[in-house]
Amino acid sequence: MKRNGSRSCVTRKTRFGSRERDWLKGDTQRGCVCLYGGAVDPQPPASGPQASSTPQTDLQLVLCSTSTTVEELCAQRSGQGLYVQLHGDLVRRLDPPERPLQMVYDYLTSMGYADPVRVQHEAANSDLSCMIRFYSGEPGNADQQERTLLKGVFSVRKGKTQLHKWAERQVILCGTCLIVASVKDSLAGKMHILPLVGGKVEEVKRRQHCLMFSSAGSQAQTYFVNFDTLADYQRWHRQASKVVSQTVSLVDLSCYSLETVPEYLFYCQDLTHLNLRHNFMRLEGPGSLLNLPRFSQLKSLNISHNRLGVFPECVCEILTLTELNLSCNNLHTIPVQIGNLQSLQTLSLDGNHLSSLPEELGGLSQLNSLGLSFNNFSHVPTVLERLCAVDKLAMAGNRLESLELSTLVRMIHLRNIDLRLNGLRCVKCDTADPVSHVTQLDLRDNCLDSLDLNSVCNLETLHCQRNQLGTLTLSGFTLRTLHAGSNRLSTVNVYPKHDRHCPVVNYWVMSLSAGEYVSVLISLCDVFNRLLNSLSLRKLLAGNNHLQRVPDLLDHIPLETLDLQHNKLTELPESLFYKALNLKYLNVSANALESIPPSSQSEESLSTLQELYLTGNNLNENCGALLVGHQNLRILHVAYNQLLSFPASKLSKLELLEELNLSGNKLKTIPSTVSSCKRLHTLIAHSNQITVFPEILNLPEIKLVDLSCNELTEIQLPDSLPATLQELDLTGNSSLTLEHKTLNLFSHITTLKLDQKSPPTPGDSLGSSALWKHGYSEMRGQRNKLCVSVLAVDRFGDGGEGCYGIFDGDRNEEVPRLLQCTMGDVLCEELQHSRTDAVYMCNTFLTSHRKLGMAGQKLGASALLCYIHREVSESGGCFSLTVANVGTCQAILCRDGQAVQLSKVFSLENSTEEMERVKVHKAIITEDNKVSGVTCCSRLLGCSYLSPWVLPKPWVHTEPLCAKDEFLILGNRALFERVSYQEAVRTVQAVRDPRAAAKKLCSLAQSYGCKDNIGAVVVSLHVGEDSCTCEPPASNDELRGPPPAPVPVSAPPCPSDPGNLSFSSGIGTEFSSETSASEVGSEAGSTASDKPPSSGSASRPERRCSLHPAPPPSVTHPGVFQRQPSSATFSSNQSDNGLDSDDEAPPEGVISNGSKLEVEVDIHCCAFQLRSGALESPKELNLENRHGRMRRQNSVVVSATNGCLLAVCGRENGDLKKSPSTSSLFGKKLSNGSVVALEESHNIIEVALEAPKKKSGYFTAPAQQDPEDQLIVPPGLEQEIREQLKGQSLLVSGISTPPTPTCVKDPLWDQPHPHAFASSLVPGPGLATIMQQEVYDTAL
Repeated sequence: MKRNGSRSCVTRKTRFGSRERDWLKGDTQRGCVCLYGGAVDPQPPASGPQASSTPQTDLQLVLCSTSTTVEELCAQRSGQGLYVQLHGDLVRRLDPPERPLQMVYDYLTSMGYADPVRVQHEAANSDLSCMIRFYSGEPGNADQQERTLLKGVFSVRKGKTQLHKWAERQVILCGTCLIVASVKDSLAGKMHILPLVGGKVEEVKRRQHCLMFSSAGSQAQTYFVNFDTLADYQRWHRQASKVVSQTVSLVDLSCYSLETVPEYLFYCQDLTHLNLRHNFMRLEGPGSLLNLPRFSQLKSLNISHNRLGVFPECVCEILTLTELNLSCNNLHTIPVQIGNLQSLQTLSLDGNHLSSLPEELGGLSQLNSLGLSFNNFSHVPTVLERLCAVDKLAMAGNRLESLELSTLVRMIHLRNIDLRLNGLRCVKCDTADPVSHVTQLDLRDNCLDSLDLNSVCNLETLHCQRNQLGTLTLSGFTLRTLHAGSNRLSTVNVYPKHDRHCPVVNYWVMSLSAGEYVSVLISLCDVFNRLLNSLSLRKLLAGNNHLQRVPDLLDHIPLETLDLQHNKLTELPESLFYKALNLKYLNVSANALESIPPSSQSEESLSTLQELYLTGNNLNENCGALLVGHQNLRILHVAYNQLLSFPASKLSKLELLEELNLSGNKLKTIPSTVSSCKRLHTLIAHSNQITVFPEILNLPEIKLVDLSCNELTEIQLPDSLPATLQELDLTGNSSLTLEHKTLNLFSHITTLKLDQKSPPTPGDSLGSSALWKHGYSEMRGQRNKLCVSVLAVDRFGDGGEGCYGIFDGDRNEEVPRLLQCTMGDVLCEELQHSRTDAVYMCNTFLTSHRKLGMAGQKLGASALLCYIHREVSESGGCFSLTVANVGTCQAILCRDGQAVQLSKVFSLENSTEEMERVKVHKAIITEDNKVSGVTCCSRLLGCSYLSPWVLPKPWVHTEPLCAKDEFLILGNRALFERVSYQEAVRTVQAVRDPRAAAKKLCSLAQSYGCKDNIGAVVVSLHVGEDSCTCEPPASNDELRGPPPAPVPVSAPPCPSDPGNLSFSSGIGTEFSSETSASEVGSEAGSTASDKPPSSGSASRPERRCSLHPAPPPSVTHPGVFQRQPSSATFSSNQSDNGLDSDDEAPPEGVISNGSKLEVEVDIHCCAFQLRSGALESPKELNLENRHGRMRRQNSVVVSATNGCLLAVCGRENGDLKKSPSTSSLFGKKLSNGSVVALEESHNIIEVALEAPKKKSGYFTAPAQQDPEDQLIVPPGLEQEIREQLKGQSLLVSGISTPPTPTCVKDPLWDQPHPHAFASSLVPGPGLATIMQQEVYDTAL
């Protein structure tokens, strides 16, 4: 794969001979370094053999060891230096003593690789260049050079008059000035400097490619420059326009990998602001920091993140400086010369190793901002007492274990104190003097067990979350905001004590975690009553408490937001809406309400309510009449109540309604008056009993319609659909039949979700149905894109295993899509190298991190992967669940009705160990607890530019499964932030159907206030005693809710074959917007046409496990043929099943075509599997049929119409690149956890020339003019077919047991194999040849 301009992918196998490979295997400290950007002499170091590779100008592999230095490597290359680039970002020159291979080994070890052999193998992988890359010379960057310096010889004329003639001169645009030399070919002599800030750059129309540069001011000068080419003209015009538009003389050279300041920049004597952040500036030499005092007017200097190691004392000579940033430079001391900067107002020293400050710093009388966060201070520096202008003490992330309030008493100028992440264990009140000047105090993420701040008498805001507080004592005179979540609070004492009518408490906004019981002088209910009737409170969040009633309100309270979810309310005050006239948001979900109060006392309503959430109550249809008065309502959630209907006349009054959620009720229809809601863009009504499709497709702004898990039978559509419709979910409607015209109207929808329904396959008939069943749901939040992807494989590996995952990209959708496509394949590969769960799971995550390539440099995602597998033991083996995760995605196991957490949340707020690790590496953690202000996670896949702060190494845990394990829940951060673990378990237990349960979890999270993307996966487990997985007999206690859609299955794949990966949602198929109606037949979503023989209800025996095998069938029937059904059937409305109803089922290898060719095919990556099977000759095929053994029809599929041939052939790894998932890397992602390849489908399905070609992977063949049944007979079966047609024997119900095909592992499984094509429709050698080809298990 090409990376950053490389011309070829170089591997050790192709570049090194056996001698070199043997040398590498001899010692894990040996390896090779990939050098880019120039020819490299292939001579290896003295410790190794000569490399036999041929030099290339683009990429070279150099054999070396971990002790080989840059100096030794450069000695072979005439002294040319080496450069290293991390994560596609900055390029740094390597020092002579540095060791490149050891750098790579250290990088891989820090990522999480532990095995030295694996580290050696990964170090030689060229894909690693996206994370760490070495250059044999300094790489050029045209864009960087353009932004730092433009230079050339052009025709120049000075002044606006014609007195001066045109002359060729050297012209330079650097920084804020235009520099014109006095002579043509050199910069000798007088240099003409033209300041451009505030000036003008204009096009000269009367002369081609000419610009006029003018300076600002009363004595402005003008230069005309005529460029030779249009490219030069545009480049100079673009860069100069940026300079003249600036209001200050600013030069930004950040992130340019600079070692020195460009010499021409020193001509810009008007420069006042210089940004050199994120470079590798030198301390000495030409152009180094030593020359910065040459800027006589410099006021602001930023040289943070430059790896300086020592404080540059030359900076103290720039007396005009008012702002200096030296953060993240590994500084240990500050020189006394800092006292020279008397004009300094802002000094940033964050992210260093400082433990003390010089006393001379106290002489900076104008200093008003001092940043000391994330250093090594063990106490508050006493020099701060003299810095009277500093009003904020910023010392987060230091090593203060105790804080003496007496120290703060002497610093009367401090107003805001930030002591987060310090490890504080006590706050000592050792003085009787009050600390009256401090108004804001932040003590988050420390180790405090008690806190007494009564002496801080003017405190307004206190943050003390995530401590171990049991008691909290405060002064309540001015307190307005208290954030004390994630503690162990039992008592909050507020002094002084006020009488019952004192309003001071009413100003508080208290943020306490759910489950914390707090005594605030008086009872919690009394506090709530006071807060609710406050004359100044506008927002009150009182969810997750034990409130049983809401008191009556005073008139005209200003309350705008009221959140009372998860309480024990049975009713609301009758006067709520007409006394709280400013109320715009009300959430009373998860209570026990049976009714809601009216909107007003009269017919005229003054309600301003815009968002109303009533999910999870006991409301009936009578509440609809009470909603009419809220005519400003935009969002209404009434999910999971007891609604039997919704009044049609009332719904028409809500004309401003934009989002309506009626899921989980008992509705049989949606009123037709919903068409009056012209602004409605989202309708969610899944898990009801709706039989008629609502009249919502006439709405002009409709975007999302979810009617899954209902009882729809047909859809009445208008002649045209709104262009705004993006998603339509119709899964779980078992009786729904879509006609050709309907699908044609749906062709423009971005995401169309339909059921994948197929009849039982021969494998199913033999009890090989999936052991695990799953359902999933993904919901968009306020963002317009879905950044959550799901991986679900009910059959993984040998068929008895399962693989499930969820990936959350937060704000990007690219990384979750890539992980969805590749992670299953990577797990297959890693299982071949190791069977130790911690090893293969960890390597799966690390390899997936590497495979993200350039996408993973700046973007990342949380990832969770669950692998259900059998542990081999003497008793026959038991099932275990191995879970690995990074980030905030979580897995919950329901065991005996209790939630068991299987994953670890890798966020700075939830993991003290991770917080300490990030602090040790001197990362800047912002006030919102994000690493460098980017992410709150300490471990992610991707975001490699944040290494070593953010790592891809996962948490791995293995849990043995037992009979008490009911189901598994996978969810992202947004889900479990709103839905607790135990509530999620209770929710799934109440619904039971995995798909409906997953949808309910997401709906609940939205109703509880979640605005982000939500993803949930529910996996139903069927593990009996002794890990028995036999299918339980049917009983009256069948799972409630709509039956889960059958998972598309085929015959059991071969064990330990990496190709046996099938991505199957088991719920629905989504058709992308590129799928037209001509590609989908009239009964998409209905049962497949060819039904296997059956005898009553015994068509599918019970599933049996390996501990309790099914008895062998007593009767076999030779010659019985069954077509392998696909997960979706495509047929014309004139052909029922491709065969006449009176005909017998034809023998194997025969497909008949009627008036229109019926094609059953689905190359959707989640609907088929790969199989490796031994080649069989036609004689063997005939022999199998003659002996009464049935063979699946998947070796070849041939169908004909109008002289055209359709074939599926080729080996299992032809053009799909290892498996369906990797073949879809560049396909279109669908929100059901699957990917449709855009172009790869035609590599495995050859379509006749006149058949329409589509990108989505679905196709249909042209109709045949004269309908005649024809038989395409392979020559090997011709004789047998003739005998069967003569005998006209009736088919006997029941089928014989198919032999399991021998699994043949291809040693070159990653190499593509050529396709096999058929060129004739008549029996002959061509078809016989095709019959011998191994093919994909695609059902046709």
